[in-house]
Amino acid sequence: MIPAGKRAAVVRALEDEGVDYVVTDETSNREYTGVATFPLPKTAVEPVLERLREAGIDDRTYTVIVAAETVISRRFEELEAEYAEESERDEDRISRQELQAKADDLASGLRTYVLMTVISAVIATAGLLLDSPATVVGSMVIAPLIGPAMSAAIGTVVDDEEMFRRGVRMQVLGVVVAVAAATLFAVALRTLGLVPPGLDPLELAEVAERLAPNVLVLAVAIGAGVAGIVSLMTGVSATLVGVMIAVALIPPAAAVGIGIAFSIPRLVLGAGVIVAVNVLSINLAALVMLWYEGYRPERWFREDDARAAVVKRVAVLVAAIAVLSVFLGGVTYDSYVATTTETDVRNAVGDELATLDPEAELLELEIERTGTIPPRETDRVIVTVGAPPGVSIDGVATGLEARIERVTGETPGVEVRLVTVDRA
Repeated sequence: MIPAGKRAAVVRALEDEGVDYVVTDETSNREYTGVATFPLPKTAVEPVLERLREAGIDDRTYTVIVAAETVISRRFEELEAEYAEESERDEDRISRQELQAKADDLASGLRTYVLMTVISAVIATAGLLLDSPATVVGSMVIAPLIGPAMSAAIGTVVDDEEMFRRGVRMQVLGVVVAVAAATLFAVALRTLGLVPPGLDPLELAEVAERLAPNVLVLAVAIGAGVAGIVSLMTGVSATLVGVMIAVALIPPAAAVGIGIAFSIPRLVLGAGVIVAVNVLSINLAALVMLWYEGYRPERWFREDDARAAVVKRVAVLVAAIAVLSVFLGGVTYDSYVATTTETDVRNAVGDELATLDPEAELLELEIERTGTIPPRETDRVIVTVGAPPGVSIDGVATGLEARIERVTGETPGVEVRLVTVDRA
């Protein structure tokens, strides 16, 4: 919409940019004198809008951007080629104004956001307790978490403080609601006897994998953040990418709720660290990606403020992730030590059994470890041996203890159990 007195400036701006346009007279007797319509390649939208803003077309007027399915015009192809040569940006990248509009579209109303988060968390909790990967995946599809995560990053780079604050508030609210919903649902299941009385959640594979996070969770979260921003910039299905972001947040938040309901502090801590690291990493990846792609505030004199905000928030996010990564690194190292220790112990048992009887075999090996700070110490080794009738295991425990001490440097208690195997 062209305001009164701006028609000549708008026409001149469009002609300077080499854009074909149509100007229609506005007869509604309002403050507008005409309506300008013109096709643009994606890479031209932002520079042309900047040029029109200089001509007096800003957010006090109406500017409507509509995606065209197809433009059949040789002149348009020439214009597209011209901007492709001049622009250093990806030709699929949308303008700043379109990006902000997409972020607003992804922001659900408060009631809908809370309701969908609760439903997603409840389904995820049920999936974890059922040990059902398919149910857990289903919970991610309906989680409305992509909007707030992207809004915070977009608000920072375009210096929209309100969008940034809203994104942060909604992310915090989403995590709190998810954990609370999962906790209440898990407590209700235990109270009503809808789960077996002796159920140990840590024996369920879907829960156990959230107990001891390692540094690989960073790769998932960073990938989700980058994918989220790319989906907004290029028009890739945000729903699919939203599932990726939900992967990083909903199942571990549900695991925190299960840990609270079943009084398992280790699970609360491990899954809680996953949630915190993932939230921070998603925001960091989205923020860095947006700035790298060249998104800046609308007005040039606010760019310094936006740059300062980006640097400050990136520094805070990196520092927080670094602190939490100490925990992740410790868990990763502990897992490595546990694996190598089990391999060494298994080899030592095999060597000892070879001296006992050629037909003796290792049926089961259980290693108990103690401690809270990684790497934990090996406390006890329980060996179950199968052997023919008449084979004695006297002195095997002592011999194993000596072998294990030599290969691991630790002195755990050793218990050897004999199962007589009689084969026909």
